[in-house]
Amino acid sequence: MRKVIITCALTGGGAMTKNSKYVPVTPRAIAEEGIAAAKAGAAVVHIHVRDPETGAPSMRLDLYREVVQQIRESGTDVLINLTSGMGAMYNPPIENPASASIVVCSPAERIAHILELHPDICSLDVATMNFDANPIVNSPDHLRYMAREIYGVGVKPELEVFDLGQVGLALHMLKQGEIQQPAFFQFCLGVRGGAPATVEALLAMKGMLPAGMTWSAFAISRDQLPMVAMSVVLGGHVRVGLEDNLFLAPGELAQGNAPLIERAVQIIRGIGDEVASPSDAREILSLR
Repeated sequence: MRKVIITCALTGGGAMTKNSKYVPVTPRAIAEEGIAAAKAGAAVVHIHVRDPETGAPSMRLDLYREVVQQIRESGTDVLINLTSGMGAMYNPPIENPASASIVVCSPAERIAHILELHPDICSLDVATMNFDANPIVNSPDHLRYMAREIYGVGVKPELEVFDLGQVGLALHMLKQGEIQQPAFFQFCLGVRGGAPATVEALLAMKGMLPAGMTWSAFAISRDQLPMVAMSVVLGGHVRVGLEDNLFLAPGELAQGNAPLIERAVQIIRGIGDEVASPSDAREILSLR
């Protein structure tokens, strides 16, 4: 049986808290969700942080430090995956673009928490695109800078790609030695502005990778759990969690991340594969 890595995306950077009371906001709640997800079968937890007072997405180092410390001190050996996706939004107004409130941080700011906290993995969004209504900008120069610094502290980037052109850019960076082998791709499907959450799109993205490349896939909203099955059948790993989807079934909110992990475990085992432990995941991803 093939061992499949489950990543749990705990809370995300979107305005999801108003739609479900189960989306964690405080550092303690995010850490507790990560620990519960690990007990349910997640080998990796993907972490954003939020302002504890407002629930808005945040980049504060102290919040990341608190979440990571609590998970590490809990005794779980789950792999920690910190986002570097925040700080890449540029959406100037139509009438007076010069008055734009630009939310684009320097690459150094975007990875400060990664360089200090040394997670096992961090996301690297190889994406300049319309992310639904919000354009995001990740220039090749910024990606090169962040990749170089991330590798410098011994962290493995998870290459988040939302469409075919982004897979192509990541492969070019791999060829140039700016991304190190063995690489780990995360196919992100179903976001308006990116590739749809279909078998055809997944096959197209997978088909661009060299043989033997490690990859995972996830889809948002109602397509999250069907994408688990599609990815496993095609030889990939999976991601679920409240960052991407709030529902366990139509009209039924997931009461935390653990129920989504449990459902992913059922799907993987139902197909005939096994769920990877954190130790298995370290081996599969060639982590130190």
